[in-house]
Amino acid sequence: MNVWLTDFWACDFLRNAVWGILLVSVSCGLTGGYIVKRRMAFLGDAMAHGVLPGVALAWMAGVSLFWGGLAAGFVMALLIGWIAAGDKIREDAAIGVVFTSLFAGGVVLMSGQNSYRDFQHLLLGNILGVTEADLCWLALSAVAVAGVLFAFHKELELTTYDPEYAETLGISPTLMRMLLLGVLAFAVVSAIQAVGVVLTGAMLVTPALTAGLLSRRFYVALIAAPAIGAASGLCGLVISYFWDLPSGAMMVLCGTAFFVATRLFRAWREKGGSVSDTANKGEMR
Repeated sequence: MNVWLTDFWACDFLRNAVWGILLVSVSCGLTGGYIVKRRMAFLGDAMAHGVLPGVALAWMAGVSLFWGGLAAGFVMALLIGWIAAGDKIREDAAIGVVFTSLFAGGVVLMSGQNSYRDFQHLLLGNILGVTEADLCWLALSAVAVAGVLFAFHKELELTTYDPEYAETLGISPTLMRMLLLGVLAFAVVSAIQAVGVVLTGAMLVTPALTAGLLSRRFYVALIAAPAIGAASGLCGLVISYFWDLPSGAMMVLCGTAFFVATRLFRAWREKGGSVSDTANKGEMR
């Protein structure tokens, strides 16, 4: 086993993959903690799919995928806000319309190329192909996301739990929501290089949900979510390396396994607690 781990760490591309997973876990885990607490998990998955046309256009134009995806993310946020303005259309319906339309547009752009293989890494990710330049972008993204969320943590938390009271204090819930959407778009585009469009949504939502099961304290869940994402990503990478399986898919499956195990453990604890409480009440009688 030690020989396997030594050989694993000796490969440059695997070391880059490990660092890539850790950095993506920070940006997606922290952002996911806020969107899950605000019940915006569907938006996180939709954002991961909706940036596809921007990324595809950037790839065809030979420019940075990051800026193309980021532009598409902001366009998506504006479109959702415009469609959902007023009381006639619910926001979840607007999200469904926008992200499916943008994703379909991205597929049409991809179909005009010679082969879908050119875009395979955009859809499914290529964690094993992360370069040192990519790591620099991922590191900057992680620092930027963590810095913004830390700077506005009190405002974001207050508008999450009590937006009416926050508004009386002069904090705009709408402005904080737009700020979170911008951070979400930034984190999603950064993660696409590592885990792809299809799998980024899982990296945003699953670790945050698992962390929420472990603790009801918001700040504890925020700290736990990146750690869970990193653990599931590293487990998936090791399994995919030794068993020759798709790395991105295994990362998500390991995250799902952690979530299921945590859910079952919490259900067992709650059941045990209720049985214990019933027994104690019987003894007191």
